[in-house]
Amino acid sequence: MNPVPDALSGRLAAALERRSALLGRLRSEQTDAYRLFHGAAEGAAGLTVDRYGDLLLAQSFHHPLQEAQLAELETFYARAFPGLPLIYNDRSRSNSRIINKLSPKRLAAARQPRRARELGVYYRIQGRHAGQDPWLFLDLRAARRRVMREAAGKSLLNLFAYTCGVGVAAAKAGASRVVNVDFSKSSLAVGEENARLNDLGVEISFVRSDVFPALRQLSGLGQPRVARGKRMPPFHKMEKQQFDLVFLDPPRYAKSPFGAVDLVNDYPAVFKPALLCVAEGGAILCCNNAAEVAREAWMDQLQRSARKAGRPIRDSEWILPESDFPSYDGRPPLKMALLRV
Repeated sequence: MNPVPDALSGRLAAALERRSALLGRLRSEQTDAYRLFHGAAEGAAGLTVDRYGDLLLAQSFHHPLQEAQLAELETFYARAFPGLPLIYNDRSRSNSRIINKLSPKRLAAARQPRRARELGVYYRIQGRHAGQDPWLFLDLRAARRRVMREAAGKSLLNLFAYTCGVGVAAAKAGASRVVNVDFSKSSLAVGEENARLNDLGVEISFVRSDVFPALRQLSGLGQPRVARGKRMPPFHKMEKQQFDLVFLDPPRYAKSPFGAVDLVNDYPAVFKPALLCVAEGGAILCCNNAAEVAREAWMDQLQRSARKAGRPIRDSEWILPESDFPSYDGRPPLKMALLRV
């Protein structure tokens, strides 16, 4: 079965028309990074097209685009956004790695360091780099927007920080102090570059660490050197401290000697120590991108976990992705909740 209809350009045009009001508002907010086509809800499941500043990035996740389909895509966006190169990444294999080759000229364009802007904050981007995912996840714009509303004069702990977009946005919005934690040296390096692109003027740090030992130390639970009879690998030493805001965006599944992250079966394993890092009267913004997890069940799990930790939730607020990420049923796979404790 052909995953993309023959009338692809018509669907691309309809998606662009639906976004006309949003794109006008985003331009006024100094934003040039957004999703142009969200195939899961706009007629071509597995196909996405994003704008990142002066670059367009098309990605296919279920099936490779046929040559004629790619040509149709390129022709449409060359007319809609003249002068912006379009890079196509085929990520249709099960491991989601990019598998298609590009011409030397297009590969050079894909690897060229660029910058995109969101809500007045600059971010480093490339169409292709050593990793797979784009350096800025656009569906998290709503969360970054919410953090910027909260951040002035407050401290922020950004967990699973990736390229530190949330941390840099908070610092730009006037946070008093920002701590970004991620295990990936290369991702943190991009985060440091993001910080340099912006006039921040606040304390912002980049901690390379497995999140579990970082959280156990920050929360006061402590990270033993030996656990279950096994000596733990070396870990970054941190003092106990709390933050006004904690941002928690774990991967779907990850395992290390220090613990396992499992958004479907055991979100509390990472949520509880993160919650203990929130100062009294503060807030934690949690994310869960596992589509099969119902948001009501997830919220119930968070509430129960908070009560067991002795940090009951006083108030909760759902944050929905913005309208360039439409969903058929109003229940997008990415769930974001701001919880006050």
